[in-house]
Amino acid sequence: MEPFLRRCGPAAPIEGRNVDTDQIIPARFLKMDRAGGYGQFFFHDARFDGSGAEKPDFVLNRKPFRGAPIIVADDNFGCGSSREGAVYALHDYGVRAVVAPSFGDIFYNNCLKNGVVPVRLDREIVVGLLRSVKEGPHRELCVDLTELAVMAPDGARHPFAIDPFWRECLMKGVDEIELTL
Repeated sequence: MEPFLRRCGPAAPIEGRNVDTDQIIPARFLKMDRAGGYGQFFFHDARFDGSGAEKPDFVLNRKPFRGAPIIVADDNFGCGSSREGAVYALHDYGVRAVVAPSFGDIFYNNCLKNGVVPVRLDREIVVGLLRSVKEGPHRELCVDLTELAVMAPDGARHPFAIDPFWRECLMKGVDEIELTL
């Protein structure tokens, strides 16, 4: 796992409450070997049509959001099943942080164990960030784990909390077993 100290870049707005793990990676792809990368299946049914062509209206298929390292999402992101493959898909696509008001509990923990920083911020702040990155002109956020803050395009600094144990693991780029060893 790669250490996470600070990540800046375009933040893709994923709108809609209760985005579940089956939307993040449809179950039919979980039988695929992860060695090939699950990033290709990230939001597959929203990103591609039945023939495999990109849907031009989906946010991750448009500049500047294609390959964005940060996702800004609405309430209860990653709800549904406990599939760890949803976080694998995020990670393999290149997402290193997700900012949302709330997450599915198992998804949140899977993020921590797999090098993706889940940032909980008040809903009002997230709604403002969604609007800002969607409408531009500045669409970059910085998620700083050393400072425990998200820096918005307008320069606002939004502090967040994360368990100190997991913060250390993420900053060192290790899971709980590697940290113990």
